[in-house]
Amino acid sequence: MATALTAIRAPEEVMERYTRLAQGTGRSRSFYINEALEESIDRLEYEYGILRKVEDWRAGRLETVSLDELEDSLGLAD
Repeated sequence: MATALTAIRAPEEVMERYTRLAQGTGRSRSFYINEALEESIDRLEYEYGILRKVEDWRAGRLETVSLDELEDSLGLAD
């Protein structure tokens, strides 16, 4: 996998924890930071995607249907 160099500002306490973890396990600090980034990106994309849809709904930019219309379209109406 190709990598890209980036710089971040992180709280010293967090970086110290990554340093201790790396020293205690023999892995690099970058390894653990990359692990954390990979594990969190799916959740972040999902959560912020939902928030964007809520904002679109509130602004009237999202097409909506009533429950009755949904039931009709799915053939669930009585």
